[in-house]
Amino acid sequence: MLEAATVVLDCDDMRRTLVRIAHEIVEKNPDGTIAIVGIHRRGSHLATRLHTLTSELLQAPVPLGSVDIAFYRDDLRIRVSAAPVVHSTELDFSVDGRTIVIVDDVLYTGRTVRSAIDVIFDYGRPARIQLATLVDRGHRELPIRPDYVGKNLPTSQDQRVNVRVEEVDGRDEVTIGPARQTKVKAA
Repeated sequence: MLEAATVVLDCDDMRRTLVRIAHEIVEKNPDGTIAIVGIHRRGSHLATRLHTLTSELLQAPVPLGSVDIAFYRDDLRIRVSAAPVVHSTELDFSVDGRTIVIVDDVLYTGRTVRSAIDVIFDYGRPARIQLATLVDRGHRELPIRPDYVGKNLPTSQDQRVNVRVEEVDGRDEVTIGPARQTKVKAA
């Protein structure tokens, strides 16, 4: 019998967390030379929300972009699935000399963030890159550390963190539950 997922952030918690992260971003970057860049898929939606909040706090428009890391993943050739789902990368502003705040939903091994950094450097040379994540679940495989964290959520490898956003899933919440079991096909 599978144990049920536990809600660790509800809609109001997520809203408050994003407001707090937006304030932290503005406090750490008072000159306002920032751009918010979300990692597809849910990170892009969270980035859009942070973009609105930071623009309001700075009283100036903040550039918003999104990156697709499908072809930058280091595990692409070892995946069993057919082809990766590809979204478009949208960086309609110069990244040169700007502070880029990458936004992701869950920070786990660090490989997704490393891929996003590779994408950004293909577009130019930012002054620096910062990382904002809604959930940091630990288990890093690369030396990646977030600058802004919504919730530190220590997990085991047997657990899965699910971030749901209204734009994709019809509701905002973060849950933790058992990892999905993958079915092994008989040869």
